[in-house]
Amino acid sequence: MRARPPLPVLVAVLLAVGACAGAPPRFPLAPPLARDTDLDPVTVPCVKLRDDKGAPHVSCAPKPYVSPLAWDAADNTLFRPLAKFFAVDPPKEARNVDAFDETPDSAWFTNRIGRRPLAPGELVRGACRSEDVLDPSAAAPGSYVIDRGKPNGASPGFRVTIDGKRKFMFKTDFASEPERPTAAAAIGAAVYHAVGFNTSCEQVVYVRPESFTLTPGLTVTANDGVTRPFDARALEKVFAQAVAREGAYRFQVSAWLGGHLLGPFKYEGTRSDDPNDIIPHEDRRDLRGARLLAAWLHHFDAREQNTMDTWIAVDPTRPESSPGWVKHFYLDTSDSLGSLWDWDAVSRRMGDSYLLDFADIGLDFATLGVLERPWERKRLQPGMEMFGYFHWEEFDPERWRNEYPNPAFGRATERDNAWMARILARFRREDMRALAELGRFSSPAATDFVAEVLERRLQKILERYLAVLSPLSDLRVEGKTRLCATDLARRRSVWPDARFRYTATSAGGAALRVEPRAGGGLCVDLPRPAAAPEPSYLVVTVGNGVAKGRLEAHLYDLGPAAGYEIVGAVRRE
Repeated sequence: MRARPPLPVLVAVLLAVGACAGAPPRFPLAPPLARDTDLDPVTVPCVKLRDDKGAPHVSCAPKPYVSPLAWDAADNTLFRPLAKFFAVDPPKEARNVDAFDETPDSAWFTNRIGRRPLAPGELVRGACRSEDVLDPSAAAPGSYVIDRGKPNGASPGFRVTIDGKRKFMFKTDFASEPERPTAAAAIGAAVYHAVGFNTSCEQVVYVRPESFTLTPGLTVTANDGVTRPFDARALEKVFAQAVAREGAYRFQVSAWLGGHLLGPFKYEGTRSDDPNDIIPHEDRRDLRGARLLAAWLHHFDAREQNTMDTWIAVDPTRPESSPGWVKHFYLDTSDSLGSLWDWDAVSRRMGDSYLLDFADIGLDFATLGVLERPWERKRLQPGMEMFGYFHWEEFDPERWRNEYPNPAFGRATERDNAWMARILARFRREDMRALAELGRFSSPAATDFVAEVLERRLQKILERYLAVLSPLSDLRVEGKTRLCATDLARRRSVWPDARFRYTATSAGGAALRVEPRAGGGLCVDLPRPAAAPEPSYLVVTVGNGVAKGRLEAHLYDLGPAAGYEIVGAVRRE
């Protein structure tokens, strides 16, 4: 039998561990990392390949990845959880976080609404450039050239080339859900882009059939592996499913991504052929925090097939040349805003349970099905049935789940979710209306409904995730001796103003004066800077009276002439 250490030794070890765990970190006197080096071009080996027609060519881009839907679902539902069960893989915090508990700009994420107010029109424009915006009413007959059928996915469509170079994917709605999928694609893309993710340009347009011309001899190979002609008859089937208005058909239009397409990215591991990809994807805060964004939109189809990597060559005239870098995109949010399945029981469970959820199966077995589950209380809204069960009454952002397990979502911590909640708190109430109008719904009531559901679901997210870790952001020093910040919870009116009571203390517990400002702002008067030969370190703790955790601001006292410089922040639980 192994000998036990003496009790005093155990006590000493526990006290030492506790002291280290509670000790505040000390940040260097340096600006935080604002830009990840994965945006820098790298050189990768060239290989000899053959194109689709069998012609040889040289590619210096990473190898494209094909993601089978059935395998991804089986792997994440069965095999990966089983492997993780036997592996020693304790939870850990995200690795791509800067000194202010935020994420730097990278090949995955660019800080937008979380760092600055969006300019007028920027929110609804999303990733669209001026040359991407289509005006079908001005299109000449036959100017939209169909050069490829859409090979997979639930919604029918085709690719169009305009002016001989600009390419767009056209997709229709589902016959059972008119207008929702196309609207969800445009709204979702605008939201993901505003938050900071790379997305495609998405828009809803109405096009008259005479604007199209069909390239002869087209074929398409569907998910079942069967190749069929994409001819006039196939095109008529696409038109038959589309919503028609005044002789024009409704389409979701996706601008073709630039660069050389590499296929989807994975939600775990790294790309072995990308020297820039060094952080396991499941440990990236942006991918983890995307769980909460998906929950807000009810984007349950957030899986690797709805992503895309592209190789951005330094020489754009040679897309497969090297050097270059890999850019990561989110694609296709058309399942959002309440997608309906053929089985009502599945539609109800979406957002609350995986398609194959062993935990729920076990609970139902143990309770003999007597326990009422949240999805059993869901109801279709009269007149808004096309949005399925997209609502706020039974929405629980902490419980929300996507279609099947997502490796990054499953590792999201309180800090990852709170990071995303702070970004979502930047959306204003009027933004909900602007986003809903992107759907171009035939009924004004549908626009009103989407705007209200988005606002109420967002309110639930903020109430949950701004009440634990401090929502104070935009930390800065004003006038050399004032620490200022923005309380995103008060700015967004998550709770009544009377509940916010600010306190601040410096090291040693000395109370500091806090001045609340309009719009969620506040400033703390710092101690008088000391005239010392070397900069001294100061930690200021600020609470808002609502969040359980307080914020620690870390500063250097640089003397009376320079004042203070803030170098980091820690949100305590």
